[in-house]
Formats: sequence, structure tokens, C-alpha cells
Amino acid sequence: MSSDLREGDVVLLHDHAGRRYRLRLEAGATHSLHSGALSHDDLIGQPVGSVVSTRMGGRLVALRPSFSELVIDRKRRAQPIYPKDLGAILMHADLGPGLRVLELGTGTAALTLATLRAVGERGSVVSYEIREEFQNAARRAIEETLGALPPNLELKLGDAYQPLAEASFDRVLIDLPEPWQVAGQLPGLVAGGGGIFAHCPNISQVQRLLDALRDEGGFGLFETVEVLERGWTIRGRSLRPSHRMVAHTGFLTFARRLAHNELFEAEGEGF
Repeated sequence: MSSDLREGDVVLLHDHAGRRYRLRLEAGATHSLHSGALSHDDLIGQPVGSVVSTRMGGRLVALRPSFSELVIDRKRRAQPIYPKDLGAILMHADLGPGLRVLELGTGTAALTLATLRAVGERGSVVSYEIREEFQNAARRAIEETLGALPPNLELKLGDAYQPLAEASFDRVLIDLPEPWQVAGQLPGLVAGGGGIFAHCPNISQVQRLLDALRDEGGFGLFETVEVLERGWTIRGRSLRPSHRMVAHTGFLTFARRLAHNELFEAEGEGF
């Protein structure tokens, strides 16, 4: 990617107070801020990270948005999986280059994009979404981030609660209101030794999912976590935690596919 800002680039302008302003560069256009108007032409051709001034003397840093900023700042109709959770999902679900991944519930495509980055060009992702308007919004988000739909991504419109014509993926990622309804399909969807992940806002959803997996058999190494993120202010002599934190956003549940259908138990819990 070019180190200079180009027409058509999405840019975030950062001011000294930590506010961010999003715009897409267009030759001849002007962006109005409370600190004054800024010509897009003053940004086009400048190095990424340049400090630019508005017509009233306001100073801002111009950067391309990070993946985390794209997830948080994008207008959305569905609840996103937050960046703090995406990092934990990638690690706990062991998403890496070359894996075949099935996603049940495309949603905002935040997890779809994170998974594509993890599996790389040698991997592939198939993602199901039941709501056409959500799938269209997800498609636009992917195209905005990557420039086009990558050849290793297949977006499918369909009901994941119904039998799917898929089999033997390395990982299955679930973001559905009732994930326990797909438990009966999972033994055929996940290859031996593969893993599943489910995102659940409520702990009662986690309980029903795990009960369903235990009843189904063939899964173990159950793990449920939540991630809490608190920032710190470090400025001069000021060293303090932020007044606000990104607390509970969802429970992250992981499990592994066993080679046989027997469910091993250890101290009353899934092995």
C-alpha cells in the first residue's frame, strides 16, 4: 500500500483531544470541522501520518484507519464483535494460515474480516447470513476494507439452523441468537481435532450451548471467557486508569472436536 494518501482513501483525522473524524478523500472536496474547514486537496499526495491544518488553524493528524478503528467506527445495523474480543477469538480458536473456516452468522463482517486476515490466501472462509440486508451491508464493509471480495471468501444467504451442505471444516465460528440449535450439525461440520467458537451476549445462552454439545457428544475441552479492557492515561505526572472501560460485550466459548463420540468427563465438567 502506498505511503501517500490518495483520492478514494478512507482517512481518520485525529485531533489533540482524541476525537476522530472519518472521511473519504475526493479531489476538490472540503470537510467542515468545528475547528475550521479542511480541503481534501491538502491531504491528497501527503504522507500517511502528516499533520494538516484547517483554515482556522486547527491541527490534525491524518492516518488510514486501523482494522480496530474500522470495526468500531463503521455505521452498522448489527452488534459487532469488538476488537478486544476479536484478538482473544483468534488466539483461543487458533485461527491461522491455510485453515478452512465456516462462519454461521456474518453479522457486521468484523469476525469475517479478522478470520480472512488470519487464514491468509491459502485458507478459505464460507460465511452464512439469513438476513439479506445484513449480508449486503457486510459485503459493502468487506469491499470497503479490502477493495473487493477476496476469492477465498464465499458469502452465502441461508438459515444456519437448517441442514447445511457443508462438511469437515477446520474451524466453525458461531454468532447466532440460539447457537444450541446447530449442535446437532456440528459433528459433520467440524473435522476431527478441529475447533468451534460461539459468541453469546448472555451466560444462559452459553449454558444451553454447552448442555447441547454434551448431549450430542464428540466435543470436549470446553472453555468460556470474557474480556475486559481498561485504558490508562499517561501524560506528564498524570498516571491513572481511564474513567471508562470496555467491559462486558459477550461471552466467548470454545470447544474441540474429539476423534470419537464419547464425551470424556473430568470432575463433572467437559474434558
